Amino acid sequence: MSSKPLLYSYFRSSCAWRVRIALNLKGIEYDQAAVHLMKDGGQQNSEEYKQKNPMAQVPTLMIDGHKLTQSMAIMEYLEETRPDPPLLPKDPAARAKVRMIAETVNAGIQPIQNLSVLQKVGDERKMEWGHYWIDRGFTALETALSETAGKYCVGDQVTMADLCLVPQLYNATRNKVNMDKFPRISAIIKGCSELESFKAAHPFSQPDYIKEET
Repeated sequence: MSSKPLLYSYFRSSCAWRVRIALNLKGIEYDQAAVHLMKDGGQQNSEEYKQKNPMAQVPTLMIDGHKLTQSMAIMEYLEETRPDPPLLPKDPAARAKVRMIAETVNAGIQPIQNLSVLQKVGDERKMEWGHYWIDRGFTALETALSETAGKYCVGDQVTMADLCLVPQLYNATRNKVNMDKFPRISAIIKGCSELESFKAAHPFSQPDYIKEET
């Protein structure tokens, strides 16, 4: 049996995407098990998978004999157990700003327009709904980044904030958000997307990527 960490992931999940970037940046080799969020009524809803993740979500990471869920908790664990290269700056205020930007996406944008919410909203309104909440969140982020950003979200070091921001562009594009309104966000994402750790984590590079679902 493989001793590598095992990541239960779905190629298009922004939360799983964050964790893939973190694993890549930390230089951690890992295996993946695909959990298709649409097939068979959502494979995340199976009783077998819910034993691993009671919220029926991805990601779930098996690492160091532990079963971890929730992307922010996973990234914090990786940072605490494998601190180099760091995902958080040393300065306490800068660390707080990283978490502030990260949680703006993690708590203020992504959950409101994720798959389970859109399924409740319905097909007729899901584009309007997703567009509204991403546009609203990006408007707030653009303002916040005017005070924190350098090359990346907080200064010139890649942090957890960037790991949360980059995957959100995928949903913004799918929901036809006009990114011309957000030059700081666009510049940061462009810079991150040139890094190999981010390229390797992109949905198009995943073993479970299905072209017709994009």
